[in-house]
Amino acid sequence: MAGESTGKKKKTGMKSFIGGTILTDERISRQFPFVVMLAMFGLALIMNRNWSEKTIRQIGDMQKELEALRSEHATISARLMDASRPSEVAKKVNEAGIGLKEPVKPPRKLTVEDN
Repeated sequence: MAGESTGKKKKTGMKSFIGGTILTDERISRQFPFVVMLAMFGLALIMNRNWSEKTIRQIGDMQKELEALRSEHATISARLMDASRPSEVAKKVNEAGIGLKEPVKPPRKLTVEDN
């Protein structure tokens, strides 16, 4: 009778799963390192997906901010170009009452002779 029990394989059914005796079965305990490795790979996959999604969201936010800054740059640059025209500068000087006038004669080059 002792020889018969060693030749038979134990059936792992729902009763052994619920009772917890499935964990003591040698066939299951041999696979435990593989199951742990699969769980680690699954965890790494989930972490990588979450990190990737977070990075993609950050890239989208940065692109929106970059577009807003580009439009602001274009607006400010256009205002500066408009304000730095000679006619606008002359108008601002007259409004300020500083008393400056536009030169009538063209500028001349001064030369100094060394003795």
